[in-house]
Amino acid sequence: MSEVHDIAIIGGGITGAALAYFLQGRRSVVLLEQESALGFHSTGRSAAEFTRRFHSPEVGQLTQASAGFMMTPPPGFAEIDLLRPRGNLLIADAEKADHLRAVYDHECANAPKDTPPVEFLSVDQAMEKVPFLDPGWVNAAFYDPDCWDVEVETLLQGYVRGAKAQGAEFQQRATVTGATRENGHWVIETSAGEMCAKTVVNASGGWADPVAKIFGANALGIIPHRRTAISVKVPGHELTHIPEVNEIDELFYFKPDAGQLMVSPADETPVDPHDAWPEELDVAYAAHYLGECTTLEVTHVAHSWAGLRTFAPDRLPVIGFSEQVEGLFWLAGVGGYGIQTSPAVGQIAAALLSEAPLPHPVADIDPRLFSPSRLER
Repeated sequence: MSEVHDIAIIGGGITGAALAYFLQGRRSVVLLEQESALGFHSTGRSAAEFTRRFHSPEVGQLTQASAGFMMTPPPGFAEIDLLRPRGNLLIADAEKADHLRAVYDHECANAPKDTPPVEFLSVDQAMEKVPFLDPGWVNAAFYDPDCWDVEVETLLQGYVRGAKAQGAEFQQRATVTGATRENGHWVIETSAGEMCAKTVVNASGGWADPVAKIFGANALGIIPHRRTAISVKVPGHELTHIPEVNEIDELFYFKPDAGQLMVSPADETPVDPHDAWPEELDVAYAAHYLGECTTLEVTHVAHSWAGLRTFAPDRLPVIGFSEQVEGLFWLAGVGGYGIQTSPAVGQIAAALLSEAPLPHPVADIDPRLFSPSRLER
């Protein structure tokens, strides 16, 4: 019989890797990833921002609890900073100017702890930050300095390297095809051979519901949603220091990326789990929105792509043991905030799996908020 690990993590995205890291060698771990590379689907296609604003209260807690790790990771975790200052400029046309002011007032009154204040800007001040905005379209704006780019690959590899140093095994090209429960552990059939583990962690992102069914659990309604992005060249403009720009209702957003401008129509289309690709209409919307709010003429899309953002019905993550199936632990539904909350989510999951107290950064978070029982019932 194959070696029986304590924990098999199914899914090599940022969440599964974070859990492997934060288990800190307290359990024997094998991570199974169906693709040839870790972080292939959602993690590697994220807009990759860290911001403590504009979240639900629960996700805000997870983000705040992750801030310390993201800003000051442990010694040796990474050779470069995980976060780079970016800033976020929120804009509105004349029709939504009053709404933007209301959002600004709300953010002033409900600022997260230890964050710099948002700044209401005139149109001229907004254009100082982003010179190619169209003053005929932009009617109101405010600026959030507490927005950062995340070095996603550095974060992912830090988790992986640290987990391997603590004894975790990583198996790629290992699609789970079947499972049976025998003598208190799972026998897992994969395309890379048979694996055995006492507990299985379902960290398979957009595939969470189909994977759960393999282990005899009911689907929880965790649905992947496609999001599209394009890259365009902006000749004559230095993009390095411009902020991210968001339409006040996130109808679209854009930000510098590798010397070009990454633009998204912020689409969120429910889809079956798959290797996502952009639809022509969504690519056209991205180019349209950029041309509408700026003076740029978009004549060519240099690159387009799509990724999956996966949500539970209440849009909160699902973290905890199944009440339906012995030895099954859910770690899914982290939506568009999986990267920035991965330190907190990983620590909560690791504590629950190790039957240990929640560590300091997440000690004030009630993990019952995220229990799969709320959906299983």
